[in-house]
Formats: sequence, structure tokens, C-alpha cells
Amino acid sequence: MKKRVGIGLLSLLFVVGCSPNFSEEGEDVVQETDNTTEEVLIPSNTTEEGEYRTVLPFVPSEVRGLTVSNLNTRLDMDEFEESLVRIAKKQFTPDKYFFREGTYLKREQVLSWLGRQSEDNEAGLNPPLGVSSEASREDQQAANTESPIYLASLLEHNYMVQEEDQLQLGGVVVGLALNSVYYYQTEIGGPQFETEINQDVMVAEGKRMAGEVLQRMRQDEELANVPITIALYEQEARSSVTPGNILMYSYASGNTLGDWEEVNEDYILFPSTEATDLYRDQANQYDRFKEAVEEYFPNFYGVVGQGFFVNGQLQSLDIEIPIQFYGKTETIGFVQYVSGLITQYFPAELSVQIEVTSSTGTEAIIVRETNNEETDVHIL
Repeated sequence: MKKRVGIGLLSLLFVVGCSPNFSEEGEDVVQETDNTTEEVLIPSNTTEEGEYRTVLPFVPSEVRGLTVSNLNTRLDMDEFEESLVRIAKKQFTPDKYFFREGTYLKREQVLSWLGRQSEDNEAGLNPPLGVSSEASREDQQAANTESPIYLASLLEHNYMVQEEDQLQLGGVVVGLALNSVYYYQTEIGGPQFETEINQDVMVAEGKRMAGEVLQRMRQDEELANVPITIALYEQEARSSVTPGNILMYSYASGNTLGDWEEVNEDYILFPSTEATDLYRDQANQYDRFKEAVEEYFPNFYGVVGQGFFVNGQLQSLDIEIPIQFYGKTETIGFVQYVSGLITQYFPAELSVQIEVTSSTGTEAIIVRETNNEETDVHIL
């Protein structure tokens, strides 16, 4: 694991919520919950191959709002969910399991867990502050530096399995979003302070909290014997424009977590010093692509890319090309040219998405899927 601060682009969410429509093609099954039954629908198709089918009607988790309010950036909000789904696929395969938002952890319950431990909140997973609100600013700053808030958010995903005509809970994945930087105030309306959290300390605290979360979840009869995976996610600082990443995860079939598996995933900005230092070949490849764009089209503000690396290998590349828009025919010609550059500069095994934007919004999207020589072009 390494500590980093980077910058990058937004990515797409992995599921699309929709209104119940039982006339859609799919299979009706019965779901048992708290000794009651209800009819749900399993869609026949997914949006992409290898993705989970989502149980309908889509019921949002009570905890979802906490993820939005407690994470630093939209990038982390999206990546926190997406990375949990990638972890889930290691244990609960999409060809057998179906996705459902978490329904067992309740809002007020999780709110108390995210707080500091105190006489008023014994369930708090974060360490007590150790000083009163009446203490001096200096004493409060020292206390916050010594005992920061480690756990920022918590998210639950459920994975359902079909047994004949019934849908049952087959597994649960829980993500603990941990702070790499802790932001705080010592008084209402006062200045904001921040303290960087040592990653080793953060991980140790995350593992402690994960064990406690597992014990508490096992007290629910419906979760007593269900496989549970808990992952530790490190969110980036507020100034970062790349998301954080899953650091590690652990699987529990019983009342204790197993060994922790480290996850080597990373988001890197192109062009950047970080990209050149860590991934020189890919950085040079991207620079050549960028130069080719510049040769054709002078009216742009920069070619910014975000690469997603797994175990040191570049898996996907999202690029944004902002242009000064003069007309549709100019855009069509430019998009055709850029589409050809993908095959010329990037290997077939790399998934590439390019968004061409102007001051009025998105002008075009170019997509080249993994191991596919053809590109899909959408001019808006």
C-alpha cells in the first residue's frame, strides 16, 4: 500500500435505479423478509456483461444518504460503491447472485456507529475526543490531532440468491470509508482545521472497527449465518480530483473475520508527474496521443485523462477533451479523427472512453471496449 494524493475525472455509476414495472421482461419470484413475503422481479438482462442484475422494485438503503453527506467528493461517493461491487464479485458471482441495496443496517443505528464513543453514545466506533467542548481551542486541536475521526461512512450491499421460486439473502458486503485527512472545527462558525492521518494507524483502526461491525451484525437473526465481507476504503482529501480506493477486505463465514486481502487499485491523472514517476510507459503513450490531438485541433483547453490501474496494469482510461465549439460539422470531423487515434495509440486490451465537451456541455462520447477493434461514437 502507498499513500498518494492525485487528481482525475468522474466515473459512471454501476446501477441505474428505475421505477417498478412488472410488465418488463424478467422473472417474478417471492422474497421472504421478516416472516413476510413479497413479489419481486429479476430482470432478464444486465446493462453490461458480467454485471449484477438488480432486484426490482429498487429500494434505496436508509444508509445511502450518509454516504453522500459524509464523503468528501462526488468521486469518492461513486468509487466507494463501485469498488464494493468489484470486491463482491470475488465471492458472490453475478451469474448466481443478484444485487439489492442494503436493508439491514438502519439510519439511526449507523449514525450512532459513525459518532465518537462517549457516555451519550456508547455505540460510537470512533475514539472519544478526551476533552470537553469548553476546553480551549489549543486543547481541542491537540485532542483532535491525537484522536481524529477515522470512520467517515459505512455502506451495506446485499447479494440475493434464488432457491426455486424464492429469493433469499446469500451474502452481504459492507464498506467502511476511512479518512485520509480529518477536517474539524473547534467552535461553530469558527475556522476549519485539518490533520493528515497516518495510513498504518488508519488501517489498524479500520480493522478494529470491522471486527466490531461484524459482531454487531451477527446479533441480527437474519444475518447470523450469512457470509459477510467487510472492506476498508480510503477516501481522498477534499482537494483531490481522483477518488480513493479499497485498501483491503476480509471475509467472514462465522463470527470472526479471516485474513485480510490487500487490494492494489489506483487512479492516476494523465498527464502528471505522478504518472511519469510510477507508470512511465503509459505516460509516454498518453503524451503521444495528446500531441496528436493538439496537432489537429488548436481550439481546446487541455486533454485530461484518468487511468485505472489494477496490480500495476492499466485497465481503463477515461479522457476529457474540452474544445471551443464552432459548429457541428467541425465537431464531427474532430471526433472522427480522435476515434482513429484510439486504435493507433492505445492497445486493444485497454478500455478507452473519451468525452468531448464544450462550454455548453457534452458534444460527443467515444467508447472502445476491451479487446474490441471497433469504436462506438455518439455525437449529441
